[in-house]
Order: sequence, then structure tokens, then C-alpha cells
Amino acid sequence: MSLQPPPKQRLWIWFLWLICFYSTWLFLVFALQQWPLVKDHWPMALSMALGSYVAGSTPMGGGTVGFPVLVLLFKMPATLGRDFSFAIQSIGMTSASIFILCRRQPLATSMLRGAMIGSLFGTPLGVLFLAPLIPELWIKLVFAVVWASFGILHLYRLREIAAHSGMTEFSEGWDFKLGLGLGFCAGVSVAAVTGVGIDMVIYSALVLLCRADLKIAIPTSVVLMAFTSLVGVAVKFTFGSFEPGVYGNWMAAAPVVALGAPLGAFIVGMIGRKPTLFFVAILCVLQFVWTCHSQFKDLGWLGIGIACIAVMVFLIIFEELRQWGGRLAGDDEHK
Repeated sequence: MSLQPPPKQRLWIWFLWLICFYSTWLFLVFALQQWPLVKDHWPMALSMALGSYVAGSTPMGGGTVGFPVLVLLFKMPATLGRDFSFAIQSIGMTSASIFILCRRQPLATSMLRGAMIGSLFGTPLGVLFLAPLIPELWIKLVFAVVWASFGILHLYRLREIAAHSGMTEFSEGWDFKLGLGLGFCAGVSVAAVTGVGIDMVIYSALVLLCRADLKIAIPTSVVLMAFTSLVGVAVKFTFGSFEPGVYGNWMAAAPVVALGAPLGAFIVGMIGRKPTLFFVAILCVLQFVWTCHSQFKDLGWLGIGIACIAVMVFLIIFEELRQWGGRLAGDDEHK
């Protein structure tokens, strides 16, 4: 049996992208004299150094760090956190996606293609019609609940998830339809409301239902979140406007994430994904505690109880996906 040579990498495309981006950013800073704006927002650049690594190395967008930093630490509106997530991921995760594609990393192509089409229709509907109806407090809670459940899932299932090899083979049509439904539902809801989350949805389906290797699931989720962020930015530019403050924070953080997210995708291959996922899982749980504490005056014990129940509902859904995946794979344990 002859061995197939590894696919040829085309990193020159990624380097060309970096040259184009940094040239544009330098023009904005110096030709348009916006360096004071960058200096005023330097804390966000520092925060997104971690956020960009998370974006490139995990199924969690850079907004996973940017949202709580802006909303919980800097006390900015949740709508600003959402808009900033879209804006910053359109650079960082796009850069990571170009890097992934240039390196020819394996992707769940059929499911990704369906999810991108679903997101293309779902995200604009959510941004235009659903997100404006969601109160500030609810936006914070949706973010806190979704990511807390995701973090808890990894704290007790990480060893099993990291042990997956390859991917359960279903038909391309089945994968496409599943991706289409997930992309639409997640785009119209969690992504449109918080600016992140659609990557977590597709990742969960891949690792729990399809038992995909992390080397397939994480790059697939990164590419989908990059695409969704670009859709969100396009919708905001075309039909609405960004919250005040997004541009200044974007100017400060964009040059960091353009390089940081791809480096995260590269470095995690050397140190392993388990330590990074475990660390980020802890952060996801801590931000839930932080949100409940900071919003206690508005939530009360009843609201916190409802939030905890919502986390449990997500965990039950994750477990049902895992059981379903086991039955589809023909495991005796799940029959």
C-alpha cells in the first residue's frame, strides 16, 4: 500500500492576508491619526491576547473573553459586548481560518457547508428581529448559561472527548442537513444575541454525536465562527449600526488577534488541546459565577435558580447527544 504524501501547505496566502490587514491598520492609525484611540483602549488589546489564543485553539470564539471583559469587568452594555465579539472575531477567527485552510487541516466539510448556509440565513434574521427584543440582562444570562454548561461538560467529559479518533461516518447528505439545521438555529438565537456560540453548537454535535477527533472538530468550529462573524458584521454595516465604543476597542485589539488566533491554532498542536480546554472550561464556569454575583440585585435567588436550571437543561441536551451518538455508532453501552 502506497502512502499518500501530506497535502502541500500554502502559508504564503496567510502571510499575504497579514500584509494586507496590517497595512490597512497602519493606514488607519497614522494616516487618519487614530493612534490616541488605540492608546485609550489598550486594556482590551491586553485582554484579547488571551482571547485570541482561545479563539484559535478551542471551539470558543475570541468573544468568549471579550464579552465578559467588556460587560462584567468594564461595566459596558451587553449589546456592546455582542457587537465587539462579531467585529473582533471577523479579524481574529478569519485569520485563524485562513491559517487552518492554508495548512490543509482536516474539516468536517459536509456539516460545515450546511452550517454555513444555515448561519447565512439564520444570523441576519436573529440580528435584525430577535436580538433587539432581548433585554440587557437576558443577553448576559444567555452568554453565562451557554458557556457555563459548555465548561461543565468539558470538566467531566474531557478525557472521553479528547480520546476520539477520526469521525463516525454518516452520509454526506445527513451531515449536511444536520449542519444546516444547527447553523440556522444557532445563528438566529445564541450567535445573534451574544455574538458567539455557533462554534460551540457545531463542535458539540461533532464531538458528542459524530465522535469527531478534536483535530477535526475544533478547526471546523473556528471556520464556522469566522464566517458567522463576517455575516454579523455585514448585517450590522448594511442594516444597522455598531454600539458606540466598538470601533475604539476593535482598533486596539485587532492587530493582536490577527496574529494571536492563528498562533493559538499552531501552539496548541505542540502543548496539546486537553490542558487548554480544561483551563478555558474553568474560565467558563467562573464567568457564570461572576455574572450571577454581579447581577444578583436584578436576579435575586429566583433568577439565579432559573439560571442554574437552564445550565442543567443544556447539560441534559449534551448528554442526550452523546447517547444518540453512541447508538448511531453501534456501541453496546448505548443500545
